[in-house]
Amino acid sequence: RGVPRDDKEAARWFRLAADQGDVDAQAQLGVHFRFGCDGVPQDDKEAARWFRLAADQGYGEAQQDLAQCYRMGLGVRQDANESARNFQLAADGGRAVAQAMLVQCSQKGEGLPQDPLKATQYYHLAADQGDAGAA
Repeated sequence: RGVPRDDKEAARWFRLAADQGDVDAQAQLGVHFRFGCDGVPQDDKEAARWFRLAADQGYGEAQQDLAQCYRMGLGVRQDANESARNFQLAADGGRAVAQAMLVQCSQKGEGLPQDPLKATQYYHLAADQGDAGAA
């Protein structure tokens, strides 16, 4: 059965791994800070920092999470261009949710030129992967 659950100790180990550059730990620590769970306090600024570290290493889920931070102004200055750039990185890596978000960016001209044809292309990419919002 192992040891008793200890969220604070688990968070310490996540932090140690993240500090050593482990991309999975960095992304997971970002999620923990974003939602304030498992012994980690809610802190959007810290969440964005950890998402950025993982995103800079090409981690698609973190690119998508960082894009959401920029889109909603969570822990960073709200910036549609930076949001779209990170959604594009994640979408290029095959993340269906990011592709679906690019539909909205392209339709409304949020961080990207308004382009209904491009929006349709992103829609089909996301739907082909089974994204429920696009299917």
